[in-house]
Amino acid sequence: MLVPEGWTKKQKILLIFAHPDDPEFFCGATVKRWVSDGHFIEYCLFTKGEKGSLDPNINIEELKEIREFEQFEAAKELGVKNVTFLNYPDGELVPSMDTRKSAVRVIRQVSPDVVVTGDPNNLFPRPGRINHPDHRAIGQIVIDAIFPAVGNPHYFCELFNEGLHPHKVQELWLANSNEADIELDVTQNWEIKINALLKHASQISDTNDFIAKIRGRHTKDSSIDSPIYIEKFRRIIFE
Repeated sequence: MLVPEGWTKKQKILLIFAHPDDPEFFCGATVKRWVSDGHFIEYCLFTKGEKGSLDPNINIEELKEIREFEQFEAAKELGVKNVTFLNYPDGELVPSMDTRKSAVRVIRQVSPDVVVTGDPNNLFPRPGRINHPDHRAIGQIVIDAIFPAVGNPHYFCELFNEGLHPHKVQELWLANSNEADIELDVTQNWEIKINALLKHASQISDTNDFIAKIRGRHTKDSSIDSPIYIEKFRRIIFE
């Protein structure tokens, strides 16, 4: 059976996002789809999401540990084996040579066929919402790392001392893009996505309301009784 991805072999796929819960929110059902199809998935998160609370009295270091644990549990729910944290400060990500080098390092370490990240141009993801600046920054960081740096030996030459050599990424997928050009039907994995999201309990105030909202994200031409769920991406296949 033909599938939209069109892959003829198993892929190594690296998701690079800003915070714990970003992979699940942006493309958790797709991750489960890919895991079920036998692809190898890894996560890299630039922060531990320690500003993910409105409680002024919360202990930041404790919240880091909580969110790190929650992310490992969510990844386990989807079948993702490896999760790496880079421990940049939450809310302070900017495209810089330092963050670009970190992205180049992890991409060369993992040597993925496919990289998935956020779309830096998605300022307003849906009505009444502004996209988090870290979500946009990580997209720009990863894009700038992939081209021109990851595959070029003259960028970050010091990484050779770490045994990291240039690597060619085959595809870049930008999740939740307003300029999406590929949509995946992930209906059969939507409840698993919800289960993974529920592992991020520190971010959920009302579980029933949260589940209802996520289940309500079916396509406009379907219903809650007979839903169709999609996750969309902008896909760049490098020549």
